[in-house]
Amino acid sequence: MVERTMARGNPYAFPPLHRTRTPARRSWAGRRVLVVGAARQGTAMARFWARRGAQVILNDRRPLEELEEARKALADLSIEWATGDHPLELLEGMDAVGVSGGVPLSLSLLQEARRRGLPLYSDAHLFLEEAVCPVVAITGSSGKTTTTTLLGRMARTAAQEEALVPHLPKRFRRVWVLGNIGPPLLDFVDELQPEDVAVVELSSFQLDLVRVSPEVGVVLNITPNHLDRHGTMEAYIQAKAHMVTHQGAHDWAVLGHEEPNAWSLRQQTRARVAAFGLTPPPAPVPAVFLQRHRFVLRDVLGRAHTLFSVDLVRLPGQHNLQNVAAAALAAALMGLEPEHMEAGLEGFTGVPHRLELVLEHAGVAWYNDSIATTPERAMAALRAFEGRPIILLAGGKDKNLPWNAWARLVRQKVEYLLVFGPAQQKILTALEAVPGDRPRTIKVFPGLRPAVEEAARLAQPGTVVLLSPGATSFDEFPNFEVRGERFRAWVKEMAGGVG
Repeated sequence: MVERTMARGNPYAFPPLHRTRTPARRSWAGRRVLVVGAARQGTAMARFWARRGAQVILNDRRPLEELEEARKALADLSIEWATGDHPLELLEGMDAVGVSGGVPLSLSLLQEARRRGLPLYSDAHLFLEEAVCPVVAITGSSGKTTTTTLLGRMARTAAQEEALVPHLPKRFRRVWVLGNIGPPLLDFVDELQPEDVAVVELSSFQLDLVRVSPEVGVVLNITPNHLDRHGTMEAYIQAKAHMVTHQGAHDWAVLGHEEPNAWSLRQQTRARVAAFGLTPPPAPVPAVFLQRHRFVLRDVLGRAHTLFSVDLVRLPGQHNLQNVAAAALAAALMGLEPEHMEAGLEGFTGVPHRLELVLEHAGVAWYNDSIATTPERAMAALRAFEGRPIILLAGGKDKNLPWNAWARLVRQKVEYLLVFGPAQQKILTALEAVPGDRPRTIKVFPGLRPAVEEAARLAQPGTVVLLSPGATSFDEFPNFEVRGERFRAWVKEMAGGVG
């Protein structure tokens, strides 16, 4: 029996986090396992099972010659490859099926696996089953990487190896920051110790197949996203809900109370509920919120504790204040004190491609928000800028999401709109339905590069040029990171290498 617990002495009267249970550690030796998808999560699952003696077949629709990198990464393990298609015969004799995050659950192979009663696993489920230390997991339609990074920084200030506030108690042996944000979850699960803590970012793709929940489950917000994958908003919400629906009475569900879909999950969990936002929550629950320009914590006894000033936050936008409040609340549940939180915030200017200031040149500020792959997220970026003319670069490949609210905000805030990629018609149609004199100019381009060049011609001193596409990058680039890196490079090139 392993007791997953954190150091006692929580200054806010929160009970110590624990879940006394035996990690799964089930025997996979000799079991036959099919892994579908040889991307990052799939290869991690294949490695996990092969090292435990399972007979693993790794299946991917791509031909073998396109999988050279994955094959090299797994070359030291006995893994059979089945490529080029997803034949149903692969299910014969299988005991379990692992699903890489990018593989749609509507795939006929997976539908047949379910019909046959085969258990489907994601890397997140296996990790939550196997981990011997407390897990604090973060999800949301937006903000999860920023919040996970910030919470990881705060927690590391109280770790034995990295303590930045030496006069305060060390809470953990080591802090692991994993998931979408860092190394694959399963690559380090065997290195965890009970006195560690894992801070992990989980996507809706990973949560879809989760039947175990973490000790602290943080749900920032649930706004329209990935409807091309989940089909309906209801299905998307339910995938996110798995973060808290399998929790126990000693766990914590940390919910954004100002976002209705996230807040509604308090009705689907057996865990204790805590809330965060810019205002006090409507329910008498532990919470972090803003009061008189400071972040304030209300503890389980209803007492108020001042944490730190909002002036410490160097991230633009109200949405980032929400992220900071969520990180501070999770940190408090982990037993961290305000000095730990302040040390984690110190010097934190954000994560690349998330309202990242590329450079200021000739009075023009260029921002890279390539992570904004939904209209809702692009709206958060627009709200971060007040009183400065905005040149907005928007477009890419749409995810079957609504643009109506985005169009109304663009009519209010944007001077020049430069649209690119296959989403352009949907964007223009949404704008046509909203009356208004702004943007002053709307121009359409086949790709991002000519849109950036036009932005450079239009920009005047005092202008903000904002890449916040509202759509995915898959029309031109393999992911949003590459799109953001190209944007950075083009901007610096046009500025003569400045920055």
